[in-house]
Amino acid sequence: MAQQKISGQQLVDYTVMAIIWGFSFLLLRRVIEGFGWVGAVSFRAFIASALLIIFARIGKKSLNFSIGWKPFAVVGATTVAGQLIGMTYAVPQIGTAMAAIFVGAIPIFSMIIGQIWGIEHLNKRGQFGLFLGLAGVVMLVGFPQEPFTKQFIIGCAASVFGSFSAAFGSNYARLRLQQVGSWEQTIGAFFFGGLFTLPLMIFVPLPRIPGMSDIGFLILLAALVSSLCYVLYFRMVAAVGATRAISIEFVVTVIAVTIGALILHERLSILQLIGGAVIILGCSLVLDLIPRMRTN
Repeated sequence: MAQQKISGQQLVDYTVMAIIWGFSFLLLRRVIEGFGWVGAVSFRAFIASALLIIFARIGKKSLNFSIGWKPFAVVGATTVAGQLIGMTYAVPQIGTAMAAIFVGAIPIFSMIIGQIWGIEHLNKRGQFGLFLGLAGVVMLVGFPQEPFTKQFIIGCAASVFGSFSAAFGSNYARLRLQQVGSWEQTIGAFFFGGLFTLPLMIFVPLPRIPGMSDIGFLILLAALVSSLCYVLYFRMVAAVGATRAISIEFVVTVIAVTIGALILHERLSILQLIGGAVIILGCSLVLDLIPRMRTN
């Protein structure tokens, strides 16, 4: 079966998500300072869900949650809670650029899950790409520019956990929420994501009393990075599939790494940069994005 071509509107959505998610790491670092890594996830999730409900009421948009709460809870626990907890915890530990490169490995995990569930099928190029992607992850973790500390290892583990959670939740949404609107998916996923992460604040309380600027950054993060982008993302997952939609993380990685290097002055070793390139090459082979050479 031929792959469905991405439409012009989907290309616009893809570009908007890539730019916003790429720059979101700067905003995320600021929100973590005010709310801590747990509060940044839980409050962000509740606000994102609430904003969409408010906009739906204002726009008189009907919402249908008749499928029941369980599928939303699974996506909320993985795509929202698991992914955002992993990424939000990792950013202060290993830096924006390093965390962003791990994000680029999400399509690898998506393809593995898709293979196991019978959603995706790998040819020899794809199998080789999968091997390259896993090798790239090893290069990222094994050859850091900074000292190889316990903090670094835990940060990398959190990034891998977050990436795997994102891939799992996206494939699950493709299977179980195919007929559910992207607004409902985003509202339900972020509500349960906030609900599941809220109890963690017992162990990781707010670092200080948030100021008005902290609250403003949090609302901006929730409105743009979560509410808007995830409505577009879940719509794309339903249209073109989880792995193709999640390939946006390649572009997000490039933007975020550039920001980390130019604005935040973060350093990566040569082997880590090569590892990031290997991951992107591997994912490109898995997704069949590289043209095949014609033979006579």
